[in-house]
Amino acid sequence: MSTSTAQSQITLSGSCTIVKEFFHYAINTILYQRGIYAPSSFRRESKYGLTVLVSEDEGLQKYIDNVMGGVEDWLREGMIERLVVVVGGEETGETLERWTFNINVDTTDKEGTDKDKDTSLGSGVSDENTAGNATGATNKKPAKSTREINLEIAAIIRQITASVTFLPLLDEPCSFDLLVYTRGEATVSSKKWEDSDPRYIVNSSEVKLRSFTTTVHKVEGMVSYKEKDEWDL
Repeated sequence: MSTSTAQSQITLSGSCTIVKEFFHYAINTILYQRGIYAPSSFRRESKYGLTVLVSEDEGLQKYIDNVMGGVEDWLREGMIERLVVVVGGEETGETLERWTFNINVDTTDKEGTDKDKDTSLGSGVSDENTAGNATGATNKKPAKSTREINLEIAAIIRQITASVTFLPLLDEPCSFDLLVYTRGEATVSSKKWEDSDPRYIVNSSEVKLRSFTTTVHKVEGMVSYKEKDEWDL
């Protein structure tokens, strides 16, 4: 019996699961590496060929899971543009870091954009709906293996882990917010999401992260931060 080496095409459903799962691990990695939660509250898991750290805080994981539920729905509908992890000082209320993950979706059969909307999750998660620059491909995409995708994701997780070598030290207790940007025509529940400002950093420095693609979705990362010499120490 012969063995086939052909790669299967990633489905929309499969791609949504991969992207949602990446966000789950990326957010937890950021929270651990930036010291937002105590290191002792994280457990080790094996993922993407790496050892990743995931918070055991039940309230935090419920919060993230609630956000990921909305993210997955918008991924399936092609309505999400980006996810942003905002790190801010609890004492100053100032935004110190913005981890942005832009999501490009194949919208070959969809044209045009609508007026932006701005909403956020009632528990403190923000959802800003802005028109994005997603483009559709005209040629059939080549198949891609899960292993190839995992290698690309692992490279991003490694970059997040290495961020402590170039990001300024967070000298005050910090908290975080999640901003989710969607297309203007996305269905947004007013019971779960509320308006929020984008929490931009004026005159920020930026470092581009690696990207990964499932052939259905492409995720590109970047972190912007406030230089330490500008802080009011």
